[in-house]
Amino acid sequence: MSSTKDILLARLRGGESLSGRQQLRLTLLLAVPAILAQLSSVLMQYIDSAMVGHLGANQAASIGLVASCTWLFNGFAMAVMTGFTVQVAHACGAKDFDRARSLLRQGIFSVAVFSMALALTGILISGDLPGWLGGAEEIGPDATAYFRIYAMFLPISMAGYAASAMVQASGNMKVPSIVYVSMCALDVVFNYIFIYLLDMGVEGAAWGTGIAETLASAFGIWYAATRSEELKITGTHGSFFPPAKTRKKAFSITGPLWVQNVVMRGAYVASTLIVAPLGPVSIAANAFAITAESFCYMPGFGLEEASTTLVGQSLGAGRNGLAKRFAWITIGMGMAMMSLLAVAMYAFAPQMMGLMTNDPEVVSLGARVLRIEAFAEAFYAAAIVGFGVCAGAGQTLVPTILNFGTMWLVRIGLALFLTPRYGLTGYWIAMVVELTIRGIFFLLYVRSGHWLKKWNPTPSTLGNNC
Repeated sequence: MSSTKDILLARLRGGESLSGRQQLRLTLLLAVPAILAQLSSVLMQYIDSAMVGHLGANQAASIGLVASCTWLFNGFAMAVMTGFTVQVAHACGAKDFDRARSLLRQGIFSVAVFSMALALTGILISGDLPGWLGGAEEIGPDATAYFRIYAMFLPISMAGYAASAMVQASGNMKVPSIVYVSMCALDVVFNYIFIYLLDMGVEGAAWGTGIAETLASAFGIWYAATRSEELKITGTHGSFFPPAKTRKKAFSITGPLWVQNVVMRGAYVASTLIVAPLGPVSIAANAFAITAESFCYMPGFGLEEASTTLVGQSLGAGRNGLAKRFAWITIGMGMAMMSLLAVAMYAFAPQMMGLMTNDPEVVSLGARVLRIEAFAEAFYAAAIVGFGVCAGAGQTLVPTILNFGTMWLVRIGLALFLTPRYGLTGYWIAMVVELTIRGIFFLLYVRSGHWLKKWNPTPSTLGNNC
């Protein structure tokens, strides 16, 4: 028996009318599992931070020091992933499931091969990385060990994320959510074993997370390849190497995302260099506050995934008007949800920090910057979900330019001025200003409709074809 979500997706793909209530319902049916998946991911970060944080400020700082570089490496692999997931959404929207299956095979292979190159690079630079980032000598060995082990698991973890992302793009948010929740549970078990029972400290946290990701990734790949109705490749044949047309389309999406990754994650690396001289307490407070804040923006990233699927499938079905409606529904939901969570974050900032560390200085400083950040969450939601909307249309160049301008000219520029004067508080003030400006720019860009330009819509698809 078909579920309500499947029925509504079939209506979308078949060109049938969807009422405003049905559009809202379909958005929720896709968004809620994606948000739950984000919740499990956030919990995993929170658990890692809490387990390591109770070992001491230096141990927490060692992971916080290299966090920006793990984001940088993840971002490169996820950019390759997005080049295929957007095409899967378009293919499913057009009911071209043979092409979607080929894209699954080629996407997982491409992400795995690319991630192997990243892993080798990470292993080679891990010894020098803490010094390059300006970390204190006492946290260098732990930081090196953590990053080296993280890099070792990168190919399998990214291949698994790619499989789950393509299943999401096909319209199935439930199974990827189960994968991420399972990963979170496994992370708790393995981290406890390696950090405490085997007394491996920071190194144990890396092993625990890596093994949890490996097991969850193996299941995600198995499900996508053998059980997904839209994507399963069992009994089919085809090349794992993408043809020229697919590579060209993937690179038109991935290329700007690589640039964005350098821009955004590079800015995070620069931020680490700005914060590192403040000492281990500030490094730990900064890392823990970022983890605590992730509870606030998890609905944004869940809705980002839903918006990419809904916009991508709408455009694949030739329904530009419907794509616009889904864009505003998802952005509006994201801003409302993150605003409500921002109020809770402001109220319970000390308690949120206290769950991860018992160091009073770290808790006090982290709570202070969290309360500052609460004022930016609504506009941060607009930027997060707005990017998902643009990605669903295959438009990643202009969003990359927007991110470049705000991150480097506003955040880093202000941080260089404010951090030496006001410490970590100054850096987070710069972040709030930048996120607010970025959100406003994304709202204006989505409103302009230019993100649909590359689709060359015909008059029949410009109306309110909902």
